[in-house]
Amino acid sequence: MATLDELPLRPELRGRTPYGAPQVPATHRLNTNENPYPLPPELLGDLAKALEQAAVTLNRYPDRDAIELRTELARYLTRTTGQPLEAREVWAANGSNEVLQEILQAFGGAGRSALGFTPSYSMHPIIAAGTGTGWADGHRRDDFTIDAAAAAAQVRALRPDVVFVTSPNNPTGTAVALETIRAIYDATTYDDGAGVVVVDEAYAEFARAGTPSALTLLPGRPRLIVSRTMSKAFGMAGLRLGYLAADAAVVDALQLVRLPYHLSSLTQAAALTALAHTDALLATVDAVKAQRDRIVAALPALGLTSVPSDANFVLFGHFADAHAAWQALLDRGVLVRDVGLPGWLRVTAGTAEETTAFLMALAAVRAELGDAR
Repeated sequence: MATLDELPLRPELRGRTPYGAPQVPATHRLNTNENPYPLPPELLGDLAKALEQAAVTLNRYPDRDAIELRTELARYLTRTTGQPLEAREVWAANGSNEVLQEILQAFGGAGRSALGFTPSYSMHPIIAAGTGTGWADGHRRDDFTIDAAAAAAQVRALRPDVVFVTSPNNPTGTAVALETIRAIYDATTYDDGAGVVVVDEAYAEFARAGTPSALTLLPGRPRLIVSRTMSKAFGMAGLRLGYLAADAAVVDALQLVRLPYHLSSLTQAAALTALAHTDALLATVDAVKAQRDRIVAALPALGLTSVPSDANFVLFGHFADAHAAWQALLDRGVLVRDVGLPGWLRVTAGTAEETTAFLMALAAVRAELGDAR
């Protein structure tokens, strides 16, 4: 069997490792930010019928442009954010990662660059490398927030073709202020061109009350793109359906690089069925947020702290040895995420029972290691 060193791999991919959280046995898996609640029975019944109907025509290609699905996604965003949107301003693909990849295929590539404010979603630089797009790390404050003036200055200095802003940010959890996004967008107008700004809102539905969506900034900003997913709040990570909202011209640009018939008939049918049950699916969001807030409230008594979270997870610390704490939790059946930030771990807000198991294990780990800073 050949090794990677023996293959003519692109130089910028050598030495890299694939993205992915450890898949190890654990009683409580709280490391991948999934929604812990199963789909409601009424949705499962309708889903079975929809897939059966779609299966009748599997000998034919699906709707290449997913018009019906994009129409329903636009209606969902309009209803939940108050920002009017039409199908021509929405695009969908196999998970938000494919959406982001298409953005970089259209606006990045060889000789172009992307900027992201790290620590943030680690797939952004990976997708950039996969599309031959250069990558630059942006700056964050010590509390993981973004300084608007400093970010705008860095954009003007580096002149990236694509800027990523993750809000709420993964792995830290806090949403980015609209004023900061405005400042970054304004800075992407250069003397001889301009860049696009991508606001990755994968966790937007979990934001604390009063946190506005960047979708409200779309009018008058044709280079602003807001991406979403059905993997988190909708509890349909296995479906692989991501989408974005932007000026219709952006959607036209992405259709130049999308693969033909990229969304299967089954995927479209399942997503449409889910959107018809939006209220039932999103009913779990408040329950998840309650467990997130429960985790945050319990940490000080254990000598730990957290980053304010608008997502369905909590970044918590500080540990003298975060990986040792991660292993000690796993030894007690609780799998959380070591995101590579010294002193910090990330835990997904699960069910009430999962949260209880996590907090009990964490208390035992603190008693054993006694290594919180």
